[in-house]
Amino acid sequence: MITTIDSELTTAIHAIIERHGESVRSRAEAGVARVASYWTAEDGDQDALVAFCRDHFIPDATDQSRLLDRLEIALSTTSGHLSEIRRTLRRWSDLRGDDMPGTDDTLATFDPAPDLSEQYFAQRIAFMALLNFDRPDLSTMLQEGPEWDSDRWAQVRVAKAFGPRIPKEVADRARDVGYRANKWVAEFHVPVGNLVDEDGKKWFETDRKLLAHWLIREAIKSLYGEKEGLPGQRALLQVMGRQIDGTIPRSIMDGTAHGDWDPCSNTIDGGDPGELVGNERYERWLEQFHVAQEIDKVCPEFPTALARKFERFREIPQPEVEQLLEDLLSAQVREPMAALMEHQLGRSLEPHDIYMEDMFDSRPPEEMNALVKSRYADHHAFEAGLPQLLRSLGFPDDDADFLGTNVRVEIARGSGHAMRPGMPEYSAWLRTSSLENELGWAGFDTAMHELGHNLEQVISTHYVPRPALRGVPNTACTEAFAFLYQSLAHQALGLEADADAPDPFHVDSIQCMQASCQIAGPALVDIRTWNWLYDHPNADAESLRDAVLGIASELWADHYERFYGKDSSHVLAAYQHMIAHPLYLADYVIGHVQSHQIRSCLRNRDLAAETRRICSIGCLTPDLWMKRAVGEGLNVSALVADTREALDSLDIGNSGK
Repeated sequence: MITTIDSELTTAIHAIIERHGESVRSRAEAGVARVASYWTAEDGDQDALVAFCRDHFIPDATDQSRLLDRLEIALSTTSGHLSEIRRTLRRWSDLRGDDMPGTDDTLATFDPAPDLSEQYFAQRIAFMALLNFDRPDLSTMLQEGPEWDSDRWAQVRVAKAFGPRIPKEVADRARDVGYRANKWVAEFHVPVGNLVDEDGKKWFETDRKLLAHWLIREAIKSLYGEKEGLPGQRALLQVMGRQIDGTIPRSIMDGTAHGDWDPCSNTIDGGDPGELVGNERYERWLEQFHVAQEIDKVCPEFPTALARKFERFREIPQPEVEQLLEDLLSAQVREPMAALMEHQLGRSLEPHDIYMEDMFDSRPPEEMNALVKSRYADHHAFEAGLPQLLRSLGFPDDDADFLGTNVRVEIARGSGHAMRPGMPEYSAWLRTSSLENELGWAGFDTAMHELGHNLEQVISTHYVPRPALRGVPNTACTEAFAFLYQSLAHQALGLEADADAPDPFHVDSIQCMQASCQIAGPALVDIRTWNWLYDHPNADAESLRDAVLGIASELWADHYERFYGKDSSHVLAAYQHMIAHPLYLADYVIGHVQSHQIRSCLRNRDLAAETRRICSIGCLTPDLWMKRAVGEGLNVSALVADTREALDSLDIGNSGK
């Protein structure tokens, strides 16, 4: 690739100036340099470069606007239809139900446009955008973006839609590695029918399996509603620890073990557990790293996976994200919050209590399941009931009908997730979990989270100023609405707080702070592990595992041990996102923080109207999006202050621990 203003570039610039005049010099120089930075020998020789730049440079602002219209329609049409094709091809792999091993994998990994990114360059569309529209770096966007109008933002989004030029074989490998990681995670269900706690008690039916880490975590949370549930929680934490370090017996995973499995001693009927799962988890992780290294070589703008995640996709500098995580974990309000948790539990905290989020209403699972079933017999009933559910949350009839009928509900094979419509012509897709013959509380709670995603997705597809601005700045922004609507799950079921119950906003503040701190640690594990990988590029699976355990232990000692005690399970490394979706976890924390900032701003305002207003802003940088949404940029101060106020109102924990 050409990277300097050499004779070839000078010739192209002069050709443009000769045709359009001296007034276009600065734009011509910048545009030709952008084209040259991506131009390769396969694109043509010097004459081809000069001819392209001369023939496709657009000097007139009106014609630039016409080009922008065409390019954003071309991009949204292409990506939109392909998104729907890929979703359809993955449905048998993603959804619970009809299995056809091998065939489903082949369909799920089939890509009808595997080299689309390269074809945008090979067929000149990308070069037209680069020649005529500026491609600012993140620092420029952060500094100058507040002054840009929607047309200027659309130009930037179109120009930044192209690249890097990843060779087809690398793109194929990345797709296959990502699919294998996702499939491994989705299928890592730990059988717990043989599980016994420290008292020898079994907690689950014989054929029960728990998806790691999600359903193990949910099972821990559900036992807060069980009398004498503590031994079961301790046993489940040990299961999670063995998921993390690879010491689950192979016979447990493949269902051939028939004796009682004690995860604390890791024995089966008191004897040797036999072969262990080993380092499969870290082998998948290394595969993700190695394919990232291949992409690094062809991505000079963003030469590491960390740079791509923070600078290109998240559009928040890495130091700012890490500082936000540290600010949460070092907030003084955590001490009285821990005291509140101990007061609610009537005992000292233990490591699994980082998952305790619902501190004020822990109805038994059976009661919540029955309540959900009385309203939504299954996911089909939930889909049909979406318009009325939205009405109950304050949406006007027209909005409730439009939004509610543009969401399709399905049952996922793994964890819940949401998929945005590829184009306005399509619906959004909500995937959740369910019990055997009913949706259940866990499925409904997850569905409310995914519904928050879907509302953002439908609104930001239909109501943003321009097609190029569809969506929100990054995944954390959509997580903000997912957490906001998940917090309304009780309200959506018609559950009202008792007259003497705490202020719901105070409850939400405390629980949001707890949830944020719970996942801030895993997010830092994720980031620090990728830093470690780049420092140790030749690491094997065993050394990676040891590094992850060490990072988790260090973060636990720094930020959690004084509240929850020592942890031998390395619970901060549990999240399977680290394998399937590298460097994603910080988006949950940012989403929690943003969600609270939005919830705080929406207090005493119209939820429905504000949801539509904020989700219609368009794809700006996250900080600017937040300023336009709630009047200030991303920060933890509102969450910390509101949590402090909430704890003071309860008059619990003010003396600390």
